[in-house]
Amino acid sequence: MVETLRSSVEGRVLLHNVGWSTYELLMAEREERRVPRLYYDRGVLEISSPSRKHERVSRIIALLVELLAEEMGFDVDSAGSTTFKREDLLRGFEPDECFYFSGNIELVRGKEDIDLDTGDPPPDLVVDITSPSLNKLPIYARLGVREVWRYADGRMEVLVLRGEGYEATVASSCRPLRTRHSPALSRRA
Repeated sequence: MVETLRSSVEGRVLLHNVGWSTYELLMAEREERRVPRLYYDRGVLEISSPSRKHERVSRIIALLVELLAEEMGFDVDSAGSTTFKREDLLRGFEPDECFYFSGNIELVRGKEDIDLDTGDPPPDLVVDITSPSLNKLPIYARLGVREVWRYADGRMEVLVLRGEGYEATVASSCRPLRTRHSPALSRRA
């Protein structure tokens, strides 16, 4: 039986008891469109259609990440709201924004598709504009996302992966292994 929970916030629908094949079929039917976004956690599927405000906040945070990377002189590769999934873990997500830094950037640079099932790395940083329905942090943690910038109720929170969960911190851990302007810094990182 499939239960549906409708949320008035940003057009979210939460479905329970959804099989992996149904999740993949929905992604295939949607093709390359950015909406709706799909999050999957072991049989629970969230389908969301972000509001204009949600998209605006997401884009501002993405611009902030790119500006900080430029100012600090390190390389960053945006993967936007790319689909990330692992069938063996029965989890998948489409972040609001995400980025690769350090050694992982060279593993994905220039790739049309990133496939976690074949060993591609997850993004180093995910931007998550929170919702009151599905808790996405366990999905990100299990897939190995090392940092999440979470925005809720007008506040930003930086969360760093520690073990199997996230800890709030005051500083980002996303540092490059090498920088474009300062090779000496990269040797210490």
